[in-house]
Amino acid sequence: MSIRWGFLGAGSIATKALSPAVHSAKNATLYAVASRDVARSQSLEPEKVHMSYEDLLSDPEVDAVYISLANDQHCNWSIKALNAGKHVLCEKPIAMNAIEARSMADAAQANDRLLVEAVWTRWHPRFIRMVELVRSGAIGEINSIDASFTFPGSLEGNYRLIPEMGGGSLFDVGPYPLHAFSALTQGNLTMVINSVERTTAPTGVDMTTRISATINDTIEAHALTSFEREEEQKLVITGSLATIENLGNDAFTSLRNTSILKVGDTIEKFAPVDPYQLMVENFGSRLLGEPSWILPMKETIRVMEILDEIAATKGGPVAP
Repeated sequence: MSIRWGFLGAGSIATKALSPAVHSAKNATLYAVASRDVARSQSLEPEKVHMSYEDLLSDPEVDAVYISLANDQHCNWSIKALNAGKHVLCEKPIAMNAIEARSMADAAQANDRLLVEAVWTRWHPRFIRMVELVRSGAIGEINSIDASFTFPGSLEGNYRLIPEMGGGSLFDVGPYPLHAFSALTQGNLTMVINSVERTTAPTGVDMTTRISATINDTIEAHALTSFEREEEQKLVITGSLATIENLGNDAFTSLRNTSILKVGDTIEKFAPVDPYQLMVENFGSRLLGEPSWILPMKETIRVMEILDEIAATKGGPVAP
């Protein structure tokens, strides 16, 4: 059986990542797309193009909906999709705040539908291996985690510069390191925010955010997000016995490339994979009652709570 997907939005992520993933997945069909641009919708090669989001949600042939709209639209359209009886895969961050995330989870429960945040790196074999190493005790007790996701971006005219639409580097790429923190603590993440540094754009969104925190009372944690620094993707976990490091400047975005993990003095290589496809297939397998793993909403809501706390914490300018 194949899950029939409907897409709300046909932007760059839907075009370059999710539509190829659905077309390649063993248990998925890209049945319908609705967006503001009919030609772009057609370019994703669905079986049907709808003229409005409402038309797509009312289509009885659609089983699951992928939502890749601007951040401020995630909650509204996810709840509408859930109330229409559709399962939902929603881009990160799942909502504008934890209150919205909880309301979405409530709608999923009320309609007996699946709701998952599309943090695709969580399905990557390298990431899974890293989590397994930590949980097995192979590196001992975690002493520190250092994560960064930065890139110089040309964002003129982009919603990422608009606060009311959920813009800023923290909301855009911050979910990646925070979800890593959650995974590495087996979904039982507590964080005390020790300091926050940020620089802001004239519009008011953060261009760069650096945090220092303590995880679960004992782990020193640092995270850096930015739209204005040289590209860097780093994830280093230092344990009492060994250190794990994601090599290759692709800690959170390894896509169809060989990826490398350094564990102590050992190098582990992972064959090219498409984590988006693995995410879509696991989502579909869950709906079909087959063995699968999906990102729990408990973790999504906890990450959203921490994003809220960081955003609300006053801080000085980012040090060079």
